[in-house]
Formats: sequence, C-alpha cells, structure tokens
Amino acid sequence: MFQFKQFSINQDKTAMKVGTDGVLLGAWAPTEHQPYSILDIGTGTGLIALMLAQRTTAEQIDALEIEEEAYEQAVDNFENSSWSDRLFCFHAGLDEFIEEPEDEYDLIVSNPPFYAEDYKTENEQRDLARFQDALPFEDLVEAADLLLSENGILAVIIPYKDETRFIALAKDFDLFPARITRVKGTPTSEIKRSLLAFSRTTSENFPTDELIIETTRHQYTPEYIALTQDFYLKM
Repeated sequence: MFQFKQFSINQDKTAMKVGTDGVLLGAWAPTEHQPYSILDIGTGTGLIALMLAQRTTAEQIDALEIEEEAYEQAVDNFENSSWSDRLFCFHAGLDEFIEEPEDEYDLIVSNPPFYAEDYKTENEQRDLARFQDALPFEDLVEAADLLLSENGILAVIIPYKDETRFIALAKDFDLFPARITRVKGTPTSEIKRSLLAFSRTTSENFPTDELIIETTRHQYTPEYIALTQDFYLKM
C-alpha cells in the first residue's frame, strides 16, 4: 500500500505502481477553471483521479481502465477514499468508451503508455500499461476532441522527445497548448518529461516553465515540494 496524506493506494494486483509521473500530473493538471466533470483515461490504480478528487470540487470524476486487475484495484481505492460518491471507474478500452459518449468533460487527464519500442516483455500486464500501442497518442487526442466540453482542458504527461509530435497531433484536432512544464530529475540532467495542457483556444503567450525534482539525491527542490506537499506524507 502507498499512503498519501488524504488517501491510500492499494497496488498489489497491478503491474504499474505509484510513480512520479502520475503524481506530477495529478498535482499539476490545471483546475483553475473549476471543472465540474473530470475523466482520467488509463487510470491504473486510480491515483490521478483520487488526487483530482482531493484538489477539486468536481461532482463527476470518471476513470477508464482496460486491464481487469488494475480496474478492480482502482474500484477498491475509490471505494476506500473519502470521495467514493464522486468517483466511478469504467472497465473498457477507449475505443469502446467513445462509441456512444454520454458526457462531456471539463478536464481530461492521461498518463498514457509511452514505450514505443518494438520489443515486449514476458509480463502482459506491464506491457499493456507501458507500451504505446495499447493507447496510441492519436487515439487519445481524438477522444479528447470528442469528449471535451467547450472550455475543457486536456492534460497529459509524456516523454519530452514526443512533445513536438503530440502538439502537432493535437493541433490537427484544433487543440492548442495552454501550458507546458518540462521536467528534469536534477539541474544537470536532460529534460525527461513534458507536462502539457491543451484547450480549444489558440494562444501565442501560454506559460512555459521548467520543473527540477531534486538538487541531489532525496534533496527536493522548493518547486517540487510546493507542487506535491499536499499529497506526499513526508513533504
């Protein structure tokens, strides 16, 4: 079990454990527009949906998970939280979910699978969670275009090397950058991740910044502490 300040994550059934990427997106995703409805695509253990339940007053927080044991784990984690009445998990793939969309969402978040290499491991669960062919970026952006409300925001975390391609894909669906944060592990390391937020409004002057996680091993930067201290027990 992974214990946060206001909720806990059971993760014994699923291959993908709580990780920095999920915490980053859950803490960073823009909520200034006070979303009423939120969708977490590929929720895994339910981490990001739970973080957004803590951060917002959204009445409807839906999560989508295709892998059966991860889905069951997310349901348990939702039911054991203080926000169980606002959280709901669907056991379905994205293609199935968008066949008959019933709702629009003010915020869609996803920490999508992104190892696009051609090899697979022996662990089918981990492959499903980690390999991009399980949820191609194209499918994610197309779904966001279909499901986002007029003033809705799509927020994702992806490898920095894929940032330009993802932005170009989003533009094809008239989704434009609203905020970008590039993440480095240490001051001297290369940029590893991009946190991207998109809206239907084009802007030339959207905020772009950089987040460094640590100065040295386990010495976290003030910016990272400020972002995550509402969640991590020891921040």
